[in-house]
Amino acid sequence: MNRWHQILGRVAFVNCDPLYHELPPPWEVLSAPPSWLTGHILRKDCLIAPIPTADFAKYSDQLQLLPDICIASTGTVGSVLLFGDRDPSQMRDIALPTDSATSRKLCMWILEQMGFNPRPVDMGPDLRQMLDRCDGALLIGDRALDEASRHPELIRMDLGKTWMELTGFPMVFAVYAAHRDAPANELKEAHDLLQRQLESYEDSDLKKQSIIDSTSKRSGFTNERITQYFEEVKLRLDADGEAGLRHFLDQVCGISDYQI
Repeated sequence: MNRWHQILGRVAFVNCDPLYHELPPPWEVLSAPPSWLTGHILRKDCLIAPIPTADFAKYSDQLQLLPDICIASTGTVGSVLLFGDRDPSQMRDIALPTDSATSRKLCMWILEQMGFNPRPVDMGPDLRQMLDRCDGALLIGDRALDEASRHPELIRMDLGKTWMELTGFPMVFAVYAAHRDAPANELKEAHDLLQRQLESYEDSDLKKQSIIDSTSKRSGFTNERITQYFEEVKLRLDADGEAGLRHFLDQVCGISDYQI
């Protein structure tokens, strides 16, 4: 067996903790920023991983989408935030982080729908440096959670909430994907494992609290914030999520033909 067949990619943010908590051997975990995971899947560094939905659209001819699990929100997500000291309608330029394709694409699409046309500027995900250079700054993941707690007065938009208001759909920020050449048996085994991890988290209050405690201790966020955040982030791809995914892929990314 090739070693990559036993490696599961995960986003290096707390939102993956419920599915990846204490994975049994022989599974190994490759942790990386969202957009980096896309490259890992394409290079066959790992068997499956949650990758930005926009990246799946870009490379759909090489990838297959795995059902039932995702990283999404139904309204407020809390970790995909536009910051700034002015209303988005007054932002001349927006610093976009390089670590997530979906949020970058979503941010500019939302602003276009609102009739705004700020200039996008690629930058590293550092809020102070971003706002020193641009009127607005997009952050995702743990950095967004952290800066939101430090500077709540600078939050101008929660992209999950605004997407829901504009479209009526949940927003699927990341999908679980594999290379089209991934071995079917190992792929099913890994997919089944992550689904069991999610079911255990959903069905056991004791397991859920254990993961919340572990995540809080490791990340430095309070138990209360992690508890709230794990309610905001949706990890199961249900029928409503599938409809939101199709809408994003079609309307924002321009694709409708992909392999599941």
